[in-house]
Amino acid sequence: MASRLLHLRRLLPAARPSAAAAFSTSVSPTPRVSGLVDEICGLNLLEASSLADALRGRLGVDQLPPLAILMGGAAPLVGDGSSGAAGEEAKPKEEKMAFDVKLEGFDAAAKLKIIKELRAFTSLGLKEAKELVEKAPAVLKSGVPKEEAESIAEKLRALGAKIVLE
Repeated sequence: MASRLLHLRRLLPAARPSAAAAFSTSVSPTPRVSGLVDEICGLNLLEASSLADALRGRLGVDQLPPLAILMGGAAPLVGDGSSGAAGEEAKPKEEKMAFDVKLEGFDAAAKLKIIKELRAFTSLGLKEAKELVEKAPAVLKSGVPKEEAESIAEKLRALGAKIVLE
């Protein structure tokens, strides 16, 4: 296989920079690791995909965590890589920073006041605000900071609306 890889490597254009030069580190790899890197760099896309699938199967990893894809590297896995409650218990619970203000219901007599208040904290017109209130349960405003969401919820509850912060 190594001779085939070397033959394929000769077919590649020489102007392409080597992957080792692009990702150099201060520690030089062992000869065995260098050989593996050279062989992997010589794989075509189909072979590289097959290698990735084989490694996922051997290591028991279904796929990379979403952060690893976004950051371009591997994110540390909690536990043995299997998803479950044990991994979630290890993480401290984070406080939400953005909330959705959701209208669950309202008193029929307070409908007009709720529409007016909704127009005050959104850029909706009268028709849009009325339709939004009438199709309750509906999210009135999303991605709102905690203080603002609590303020909006308090005002609407005082008018007779049933509000939930999600």
